[in-house]
Amino acid sequence: MKNVQRIFAVLIGLLVIMAVCAYAAETAPGTVVLKGAPMGGVKFDHKAHEARGAKCETCHHASKPEKALKTAHQNCQECHTTTVAAPMKTKAQAAFHNPAATAGVCIDCHKAENAKGKKAPTKCMECHKKTNV
Repeated sequence: MKNVQRIFAVLIGLLVIMAVCAYAAETAPGTVVLKGAPMGGVKFDHKAHEARGAKCETCHHASKPEKALKTAHQNCQECHTTTVAAPMKTKAQAAFHNPAATAGVCIDCHKAENAKGKKAPTKCMECHKKTNV
């Protein structure tokens, strides 16, 4: 009977470890630097955006059948490159905002936050910095 209890305890322990590992694999990293822009990299703080109600799916959208995601939180530039390469249709800059930075995923949200009286950067150099490497 004691052997059955020990085996059961070990199995429960393994399940707990597996659950913790699965959770850790799905949580976003704290801060990442989005590189590749000629104006400089953009420091992106996941926790700050989550605190404001941003959803992961806003940027980490479902993949297209012709270009499947490797992970749930894959780096944008792994698919959205500087120049468009088939099967992709959206280059890196367009994945974040249009060439004039007047519309797009990032800038639209920042403008909406400012309209609510919250401070969000909307000028190029407020996000893009040569020191972000």
